[in-house]
Amino acid sequence: MKRRLFWKILIAFWLTFFAIMQGVWLLFELNRDRHSPPDGALARVAAPVMLGSAAELVAEGGPAAFARMTARLPAEQRDRLALVAAGAPAGGPAAHPDERLVTRAVTAPDGRAYELRYRYGEPPRRWLRLNMPPEMLVIGLLGGLLFSAVLAWYLTEPINRLRGGFERLARGNLGTRLGGSVGRRRDEIADLAQDFDRMAQRLEQLVGARDRLLHDVSHELRSPLARLQLAIGLARQSPARLEASLDRIDQEARRLDGLVGELLALARAEHGAASAEDYFDLAEIVRTVVEDARFEAQASGVVIRLEEELPPEEQRPALSGHAELVRRAIDNILRNALRFSARGQSVSVRIGFSGEAYRLVVADQGPGIDEAILPSIFDPFVRGDGTGLGLGLAIAQRSVVAHGGQIMARNDEAGGLVVVVTLPTQPGAI
Repeated sequence: MKRRLFWKILIAFWLTFFAIMQGVWLLFELNRDRHSPPDGALARVAAPVMLGSAAELVAEGGPAAFARMTARLPAEQRDRLALVAAGAPAGGPAAHPDERLVTRAVTAPDGRAYELRYRYGEPPRRWLRLNMPPEMLVIGLLGGLLFSAVLAWYLTEPINRLRGGFERLARGNLGTRLGGSVGRRRDEIADLAQDFDRMAQRLEQLVGARDRLLHDVSHELRSPLARLQLAIGLARQSPARLEASLDRIDQEARRLDGLVGELLALARAEHGAASAEDYFDLAEIVRTVVEDARFEAQASGVVIRLEEELPPEEQRPALSGHAELVRRAIDNILRNALRFSARGQSVSVRIGFSGEAYRLVVADQGPGIDEAILPSIFDPFVRGDGTGLGLGLAIAQRSVVAHGGQIMARNDEAGGLVVVVTLPTQPGAI
């Protein structure tokens, strides 16, 4: 496996670490002249004592006594103490801003006047050490190499794991997960691994849903096709039953046409057909769907009640999207409620507006849905009573989601199923 990023990080941080150490050393060398070292401070304290002793010796024995005194001093102190004729210019290194002179006038036994001078402070350096000591150089090279190698590994190792995860996912292993492979990291790489897991999980769900849909579609198509073939065979074997066979063929063809129409509607809803920029009044669509359903519900003796909790028409905003998809979604929800309602029962339809979203509630008085099936009621071909195509609520769910809304179903405590649809007036409002 190529480790180009590893070597880039390693070399870059290694050179940076070494450059920082060299720069710190250079700054240290450049700033040494700005601060008095400890020996300079000590010399400043010792200056009055040294001058006092030297003045007594010069006053008693002259320059010869001073020479004998300085001969016994350490070299560093000998360079600081000087005896010059009175009035001699300071000159020399003493002109450096870090040089400090303490002077004292003294007269020798022969009457000649002298001046004792004691210099403290750091003498000026005429050269600059730009290279680090060997020990510091070794620490910079080896320490920087170790630090850079660990950092490069820390950054590239999870990236290599992500790369391996993408390779396994591309090969079709949709069960690949990386959350546990990044350890206890709490950084952006761990967030990326979690995003990868969510993406892989979603892909696994979508592919599984596609496979189940294909299986269910093939199963749903197989039955009417088998009956079509049987009807054709009977018509050929018994011409006297031709009319009955043609009726059966027409009935099965209608079922196939309805199934194909439902599948096309599901595909349009899943592929974002709500992107059409139509503006429509949701309340008017609900009224139209309820009126059509009431006409059909008369035969089964089911009553449909419509309740509106809406502001005046001029004060409520229109919805943007695909009006036909929304109408079909509401129609499927209401027809599902009618299917599970018995004679004498009622279906309640309530629509309200909260300022940011419309809320539609459809409640029936039927037997409700088994709690085990309820979480998957909006999946294709999931049927609550074992009959029907099982695509109506799936189409409704896809249509609502395509408009940025939410749909949920729950069993009512008093009996029946309650379906709640929320459609926002603006994308992302809910």
